[in-house]
Amino acid sequence: PSMSNAHAASAPSVSATGIPNGKLGMWLFLASEVMFFTGLLGAYIVLRMGHPAWPGSEGHLSVPMGTLNTLILISSSVTIVLALAASQRNALGPARRWLLGTALLGTAFLGIKGIEYSAKFSHHILPSTNVFWSCYFALTGFHALHVLGGIVFNLWVLGRMARPAVWAGQAHRLELAGLYWHFVDIVWIFLFPLLYLL
Repeated sequence: PSMSNAHAASAPSVSATGIPNGKLGMWLFLASEVMFFTGLLGAYIVLRMGHPAWPGSEGHLSVPMGTLNTLILISSSVTIVLALAASQRNALGPARRWLLGTALLGTAFLGIKGIEYSAKFSHHILPSTNVFWSCYFALTGFHALHVLGGIVFNLWVLGRMARPAVWAGQAHRLELAGLYWHFVDIVWIFLFPLLYLL
């Protein structure tokens, strides 16, 4: 009885909707984040439509670097799916490695973004330079903060996975981390063509 009570205590609680509370909370949080980025993207599109010559000769971005970052984030979506699949098979060793790979890919993304920012700052291009650069730094800056948050979340989950006895009742947290990470990737899929290609 004590073991069954312990298992029940560690199992994710379920809301009145039939969806586990953690997953419902994550979906609600992501819905608010979707509204946040929709507002930013909407403002960007409105400003872009009002400036036919946008962004002008000063607005060149590195398409190869943007493309590389896109490939990195797409790859990180694959690794976190593989981590979840391994965890569901109770193969915690591979799950940990795939999740660590996800965090490392996210860190590589931020590193490349930092190189891009440094190049702009070295040419005295700042968020206050003009409307285009204000939009660029706002959109990519907020996204980078979300990537950083996702890395921290993934590393926290990774730390929980290091204790199999604890992980047995917390495996659902990897799914929550995956939901958040996929959201971060999807936002970039919109940002890349809007900022780098159009």
